Amino acid sequence: MNLVNFKTLPLALSVITAVASSQASAGVEAAKAPVAVHKVDLQQVRNATVKITYGDTTFLIDPMLAKKGTYPGFENTYRSNLRNPLVDLTEPPAKIISGVDAVIVTHTHLDHWDDAAQKALPKDIPLFTQHEDDAKLIRSQGFKNVRVLTDEAEFGGVKLTKAGGQHGTDEMYAAPPLAKLLGEAMGVVFQAPGYKTLYLAGDTIWRKEVDQTIEKYGPEIIVLNAGKAKVNGFEGAIIMGEEDVLRASKAATNAKIVAVHMDAVNHMSLTREELRTYVHGHGIESRVDIPEDGASLEF
Repeated sequence: MNLVNFKTLPLALSVITAVASSQASAGVEAAKAPVAVHKVDLQQVRNATVKITYGDTTFLIDPMLAKKGTYPGFENTYRSNLRNPLVDLTEPPAKIISGVDAVIVTHTHLDHWDDAAQKALPKDIPLFTQHEDDAKLIRSQGFKNVRVLTDEAEFGGVKLTKAGGQHGTDEMYAAPPLAKLLGEAMGVVFQAPGYKTLYLAGDTIWRKEVDQTIEKYGPEIIVLNAGKAKVNGFEGAIIMGEEDVLRASKAATNAKIVAVHMDAVNHMSLTREELRTYVHGHGIESRVDIPEDGASLEF
């Protein structure tokens, strides 16, 4: 409403003042509305290891930094005869951790938190875990600044929110030994004023928690661990696969989907090339990024 014209109306001064005040308040609220004017950077390091940068704050997610073939394959999983990692890093660990402000360990499976990462990272680096059990383990490895992401936290101007999921099917979790092995894993939502919201789903299959997170936060970037990892003797996978990438593109129609956790450990059954073929076949290639190791993306 044009305030100059409004003043010409034969209304009481108190009404004029109230309307003007209301308009001023609305302008303040509009100024506070989040608008993505800055870029979010994401680097695919290898496997589920990624670097996410909001402005001057860089997070290293799930660092597995060992040389190719350091560890035996995971027992009772697909292709367990192969040694992990299947490929080398594209750059030295020292370069990967350079400039990192904080580490987020979604869970402590070897392909998300390995000996090489523990040796390479400074012991005083801020490090976020999903619960106190993981925090105790990582503190026992010498890290002195470990924080539990119980719900929300703020770091370097970025709001971190814990997101739920399940690292396998209900059938798998009905088998106590496997349920214990799979354990818990978290996702994380990243938010900052002037930046796009990013949802890192973590090691989970598609469940109601994923739908709820997308609905609640409306992420414009969704990072999926999409290698379709499999364990012997069970149908289904312990993380997402190609159908989940398609589902994410439908659930979040304005989001860019980034597929990671592929081609680097033995039990991944879906390759990048296979996913690219699938994505192309469903006509969603403009919505999905499948970065090679070392590649960087801007949003």
